[in-house]
Amino acid sequence: MTSSLRTTLPTLFALLLGYALMQVGNTLQGTLLSVRGSIEQFTPTQIGAVGAAFWAGIVLGSLYAGRVIQQVGHTRTFAALAAVAASTALLHLLVISPAVWIAARGLTGFCFAGLFIVVESWLNASVSAQTRGQVLSVYGMTGLVAGIGGQMLLPTGDPYGYKLFCFVAILISLALVPPALSRASAPVHAVSDTKINLMQLYRQSPFGVVAAVLCGITTSSFFALGPIWAQERGLDTAEIALFMTCGTLGGFLTTWPLGWLSDRMDRRHVIVGTAAMAAAILLALIHFVSPTVPVWLVFVYVTIFGGSVIPTYSIVTAHVNDMVRPGEFVAAAGGLLILLGVGATIGPVIAGMAMTQFGRLGLLYVVIVAQALMAIWGAYRSLQRASLPTEEKETFVPEPTIPVGTRLEAS
Repeated sequence: MTSSLRTTLPTLFALLLGYALMQVGNTLQGTLLSVRGSIEQFTPTQIGAVGAAFWAGIVLGSLYAGRVIQQVGHTRTFAALAAVAASTALLHLLVISPAVWIAARGLTGFCFAGLFIVVESWLNASVSAQTRGQVLSVYGMTGLVAGIGGQMLLPTGDPYGYKLFCFVAILISLALVPPALSRASAPVHAVSDTKINLMQLYRQSPFGVVAAVLCGITTSSFFALGPIWAQERGLDTAEIALFMTCGTLGGFLTTWPLGWLSDRMDRRHVIVGTAAMAAAILLALIHFVSPTVPVWLVFVYVTIFGGSVIPTYSIVTAHVNDMVRPGEFVAAAGGLLILLGVGATIGPVIAGMAMTQFGRLGLLYVVIVAQALMAIWGAYRSLQRASLPTEEKETFVPEPTIPVGTRLEAS
């Protein structure tokens, strides 16, 4: 650990703890809403719309929450958005209605985008250029660990009751304490005013633009409707939690190895390989894993699946950064966020409609198509443009599980 990083560690710990608590509460809430929605006889399409609304809120919050920060400051924005997000978690319990849940989940997404912008801005202001890459890596991995923790909280309460909703509200409320007590000074600038040009981004990286959308479709569909798939397969509450945890754990275990590999070969080849693996795993799950097999085998499959798809967005981001000029990193990150958000917004809706039409296999069909398209497009683009030499690549860093408009630039 460098001396500069050591001196900022107390501040970083407070901010990362707040971020982790938010992510634990958010991950628990996402799975809980899917399970409880099914209990309340919501259709898969309606549950998918609830999941999609969160991502629509994330995109809107990433684009507009910075204006709130500029008007009232970081500390007040953080307190206000945390209060709204915590209250909204309880609203799902008080009003059992698909329309209300969709609106509430969208509001939650907006609040979380603003909360994460505040945390990231503070982190960015607290580190030096020499330690920024290390901090970004820790930040990204913290989100994955927190996601695992949130999934494992599901069996601690009954989805039919109110306790888990209270847990979500408590966790989000407690998340504001560490940043509020942090000694770090709030940054002067809330967000970058760099303009985003999606057409230019496509010209620079056709593969990255398409892959970002497909990443959004895949991951949001899995996290929004994966619990329903597991529930309809006969898994109980504890097994559903473990099922979702295994998916996140797989991503945690493979993020660094796949990132290391992508630094040393064509990143598109790594993505093509992982996409093909994800599609193959799901095809095997459909054709060779019968309902009578031991549940641990299903957990193995979803672990491999998560390990194939969760790191993909980070590798796509690294690939795009290889293609753009250094001064365009922020604009590229913002463009990828919009594309990821578009995919994440439409993914659960499409997957929900497919589940309504084809049953639980509909989710797998949608994800298989998305991953197959990514593999085919990546293979085609690899033939059209050669990979950069290793020495000209940007170093891989894991992206947060919910990237927002502000990000830490690896120098």
